Amino acid sequence: MFASEDGLKGDPRLQAISEAIRVVPHFPKPGIMFQDITTLLLDHKAFKDTVDIFIDRYRDMSISVVAGVEARGFMFGPSIALAIGAKFVPLRKPKKLPGEVISEDYELEYGTDRLEMHVGAVQSGERAVVVDDLVATGGTLSAAIKLLERAGAEVVECACVIGVPEMIKGYCRLNGKPLYILVEPRR
Repeated sequence: MFASEDGLKGDPRLQAISEAIRVVPHFPKPGIMFQDITTLLLDHKAFKDTVDIFIDRYRDMSISVVAGVEARGFMFGPSIALAIGAKFVPLRKPKKLPGEVISEDYELEYGTDRLEMHVGAVQSGERAVVVDDLVATGGTLSAAIKLLERAGAEVVECACVIGVPEMIKGYCRLNGKPLYILVEPRR
């Protein structure tokens, strides 16, 4: 669900967040309109508003784990976790975490990848939200959900700054988990 469908319709923060995201045509390959959030991070007010909207949503949901997907989920997840009193769990690409890990493979539109998490980072019964910058097909978020659920967590929702509306109908591949999105991609 888009934030504008959940009580934030007409909220000027959403427009400012959208406008702070730079579009880079034909990156990383022809035909892709890359949604560059680094410009959002440079805009203090838009960046704060982004985090604040997520904090307001999750503050009273008894969330104990905010899991951020590498790498852009790391930019929003820790601030949300601190504000709501949850721990932050990084979900990393292969061979980035020291120690024992569990992993989940997933398919991309251009290949395959894997997410890893430290064994013991999440306890059975903990309530989690997964954070990333963008959802298109849902493959990465689906892998994150599976990884957390294998560790015994209850994934309450996935949260993304940007969501491709044509691709997220029916929660994409999120096994029915709710999806909360702030803005649509800029063209």
